[in-house]
Amino acid sequence: MKVSNETKVGALTVIAVTLIIIGFNVLRGKTMFKSGNFIHAKFSDTKGLIVSNPVFINGYQVGAIFDIENSNDNLSEIAVAIRFNKAYKIPANSIAAIQENPLGTNSISIVLGNATTYLKNEDTIKTAPSASLLGDIMNTLSPLGEQTKNTINSLEKVLNNINKVLNDQNKENFSVMLANLTETTKNLNTSMAAIENMLKKQDGSIAQSFDNVNAFTKNLNGNNSKINSIIANLDSTTQSLNQADLKNTIANLQTVVAELSTTLKKLNAGNGTAAKILNDGEVYKELKNTISSLNTLVDDVRLHPKRYINVSVFGKKDKSTPLSKPIADTVAHD
Repeated sequence: MKVSNETKVGALTVIAVTLIIIGFNVLRGKTMFKSGNFIHAKFSDTKGLIVSNPVFINGYQVGAIFDIENSNDNLSEIAVAIRFNKAYKIPANSIAAIQENPLGTNSISIVLGNATTYLKNEDTIKTAPSASLLGDIMNTLSPLGEQTKNTINSLEKVLNNINKVLNDQNKENFSVMLANLTETTKNLNTSMAAIENMLKKQDGSIAQSFDNVNAFTKNLNGNNSKINSIIANLDSTTQSLNQADLKNTIANLQTVVAELSTTLKKLNAGNGTAAKILNDGEVYKELKNTISSLNTLVDDVRLHPKRYINVSVFGKKDKSTPLSKPIADTVAHD
């Protein structure tokens, strides 16, 4: 059977077109025969997704969009078929969301859940409202912009207050204050330099004071044993005083003082012979006269014993006049 050239050309044309279609679909990530692992996701807005857009889990591409078609005539819900490169264990409560990228290709990102059951082939995954990179950036920058605006307003208020405070007079006062502060700093530096020079001099008063302190501490160190002995003696004395019966001694002294006070009160009140001797002048005079008479008698006996003792040894009886007062050298002078 002879095949005409026209038939050959037609067959080759059909084969070529078929290969082109198949290659184009392969380049788009879609094959002519639906095979592999698939799940479905339904979105109200696909945000410009097209077939062969990548699908990521934790930043790793696990597949691509295989097909996009409307679920109803009013286009309120669009179904997206996702084809995985191989079988993955995706928890049943995982969520798929569209990631918009104005500078590149939109994609679908799957956030894994924590369920112990996994999605099966041809199951439908839950979806969340789509998020865009630009939207995320704007959402992030919006609070910063508001804070920046508030900061600028606060800074403007502060500057206005500073301008109100720093009028011409206050500016002049502030300049004078800065000048005074500069002068004070210079004086302080001069004083510090003088103090430093004073400390460097070995014959200065401060150096001598340090030498005296060193000598004093050296003497203390040399007499450390004596100081310890003194402290030990003080400790022993303190213990002896602590052990002494000071309480009873003080009580006895208080009793003696009370009795002495009572006696003195009686003497001052004139009760008793002793009080009369102390307080009555007549009694004093009589005692004085009696003592004077006794002195006179003693002197007379001493000078004229024959008058009182009749002993032949002394000869005849002394008939001289008796003394009327004591001899001057025997009288006690007040």
